[in-house]
Amino acid sequence: MLLTLSGFIIGILIGLTGVGGGSLMTPILIMAFKIPAAIAVGTDLLYASITKSFGVLGHHKQNHIDWSIVKQLMLGSIPASFLTSYFLSHNLVNNNQMASFIELFLGIALIITSFAVFFQPLIISKILKRPNISSFKRQKYTIVLGIILGFIVTLTSVGAGAIGVTMLLLIYPSLSIKKIIGTDIAHAVPLTLISGIGHAAIGTVSFSLLLYLILGSIPGVWLGAKLNAKANDEWVRILLVIILLGIGIKLIGNNLHV
Repeated sequence: MLLTLSGFIIGILIGLTGVGGGSLMTPILIMAFKIPAAIAVGTDLLYASITKSFGVLGHHKQNHIDWSIVKQLMLGSIPASFLTSYFLSHNLVNNNQMASFIELFLGIALIITSFAVFFQPLIISKILKRPNISSFKRQKYTIVLGIILGFIVTLTSVGAGAIGVTMLLLIYPSLSIKKIIGTDIAHAVPLTLISGIGHAAIGTVSFSLLLYLILGSIPGVWLGAKLNAKANDEWVRILLVIILLGIGIKLIGNNLHV
């Protein structure tokens, strides 16, 4: 089945690059398989919650999760997710412009993600030189980040990975990169689960599609992680930036009406 094969290929890319499936899976479903945008997003959100839950167990065992940051992110992201789902159900589901709206915003999110991936090494090298910010400001910024991620992820299924990690690096410069990644993944699981349930409630999830993707992606992620150990990080990062930027520009070009 082509969908299972696609899940396998995307799984390899996820394991190889570390960037979540939303950045890769959703646009492929829309452009290659002509899956309606809302269904592609909703299905991918539940897919992400399942696949990333396995990652949380590993990160928790290695003490790579700051649960206090996860809670602060959820204070912003969960209400934002509910509000975005409400907005979709009442304003877009029965609107002929729904697909175009979601695809356009998805293209913007992918371009932002490509820049986040491209500049991440520079950010990592610079953050330790920044003066420390107060604990109160960090909490405030974290909740605001949660709100932003809740909206973007529920609407496009993109953002919980590269964008979240990059912003957390800026807010918590003294935290190790491993703990930043583990914390981001731990937050992504409840966010994508609740967002996915919101999409299921308004009928924009295909459970048969979800099953096909999981069957292919689980072995794909495992193989990608193995390849990651041998791959050149810089070349992988540049390849991912090109893919995300290209897909983002194409989605915007297809849906931007002048």
